Amino acid sequence: MTDGINGINGLNNNNLFPETTKNKDKNLDFSQLLKDAIEEVNSLQKNADKVAADYAAGKITDIHQVMIAAEKASLSLKLTTEVTNRIVEAYKEIMRMQI
Repeated sequence: MTDGINGINGLNNNNLFPETTKNKDKNLDFSQLLKDAIEEVNSLQKNADKVAADYAAGKITDIHQVMIAAEKASLSLKLTTEVTNRIVEAYKEIMRMQI
């Protein structure tokens, strides 16, 4: 059963935000990494909208492409929202600390 889970391709962080992972060698600040990730989410959202419009116009006949693009966009947005929530919670926790 675990072989099936381990065999799933494309579900690691390296594929979600490729721009942030290819720059590991460089010294990037946190704000740049966050900006790149948000731009990638925006790009996925735009791609999902384009694919849906192409399907509605009859340019694409495969509904699977539309569903995959929409799901990628949805998952990346959920991940970004969760990361943002965690960052805010960490900031609040730091502000509550007494020095």
